[in-house]
Amino acid sequence: MFLKKKNSLENGAGSLISSKFFKDQHLSADFILGAIDDGVVMVDRNKVIHLFNRAAANITGWAATEAVGKDFTAIMPLIDNKGNPLPPEQHPFIQALVSGRQVRSSDCILNSRNGKQMAISVVVSPIMERPGKPADTVVAVFRDVTTEKAQEQQRSDFISTASHEMRTPITAIEGYLSLALNDKITKIDDNARKYLEKAHTSTEHLGQLFQDLLTSSKADDGRLASNPVVMEMGEVVSQVTEAEQFRAKEKNLELKYIVSSSKDVAGGKVVRPFYYCFVDPIRMNEVLQNIIDNAVKYTPEGSVTVRLTGDASTIQIQVQDTGPGIAAEDIPHLFQKFYRVDSSATRTIGGTGLGLYICKRIIELYDGRIWVESQLDHGSTFFINLPRLTTEQALQKQKNQASMVSPSVN
Repeated sequence: MFLKKKNSLENGAGSLISSKFFKDQHLSADFILGAIDDGVVMVDRNKVIHLFNRAAANITGWAATEAVGKDFTAIMPLIDNKGNPLPPEQHPFIQALVSGRQVRSSDCILNSRNGKQMAISVVVSPIMERPGKPADTVVAVFRDVTTEKAQEQQRSDFISTASHEMRTPITAIEGYLSLALNDKITKIDDNARKYLEKAHTSTEHLGQLFQDLLTSSKADDGRLASNPVVMEMGEVVSQVTEAEQFRAKEKNLELKYIVSSSKDVAGGKVVRPFYYCFVDPIRMNEVLQNIIDNAVKYTPEGSVTVRLTGDASTIQIQVQDTGPGIAAEDIPHLFQKFYRVDSSATRTIGGTGLGLYICKRIIELYDGRIWVESQLDHGSTFFINLPRLTTEQALQKQKNQASMVSPSVN
């Protein structure tokens, strides 16, 4: 350490602070907060602002003397993409106060004092984190990311346009190659067939890449089509698992589907609980196919187990394999765009590096969470959590949807 122990003190966070340096430089908490480019706000459970640094004042247009003591919803009004006030249950400040957990959001829109709307990225942290219990005070750190968002939108528009335009010629090439490989249409020797089959495989891969690029671009800018309905997750997981059985048998893998909390009743019958949720079945099929297919592809031998379980409020889907596992340094990046684990398996199998990123964005559409736990040489387990509906909630949502599409009767 550069600091001498006799001239230092330890703060509550465990950081070492030189008291001599503070004395010599005439530093204070206000001075330090004022030097930070990010806005810093501290509010209590009554929504009252107690700290408001210089950057926060610059971003919001409110002077610190005006903001402190006021309700943060008036000083920092957040709105949605349509200009409507953000509902309390979606407000990151309120989420952190209610849950007692840290909340991050990069999709907030702040309506500043002068009427200017800007995109902000915010992290709200309880001073004393108590998961599941309301927080007394939270500190929010936020910044203006309007320029970055505009640049991201330009990149997304370019990728979307390029991907859309490239799909047409790729589809045409793939069609002609299929015709060339059709024995009823053309006669080719074995060498030519081998080359055409490789070209056809590469074209299919390229087509999938453009499709994934288009899907990820739509997910980034909120254009990903989603039509959620009430559905029973057990049926969906069962159907996708059954569809993957053929691929698993080709590799001599055992693909098992287990529903936890099933109960045996008289006569040898098994009663399976109903796991209702509100999601788009097409999107959920896409996620499950990707995760289960990856497990089968990257597992050279052994088994893949798909497990459905849950509690009163959460549905959990687990996909466990006996594959090579994932290194600890790769796990935090696994759901990022284009990130691929550098191993002999990934180089041999190939892929676009977008599948897991798209899965994450889809699951987040339905207030869910996806993550992985893994260890090298001990396999991997992917987890998907989704909000669970009670039977009563499921029936009510179905009635609401039916009333919206049914014609009125006079």
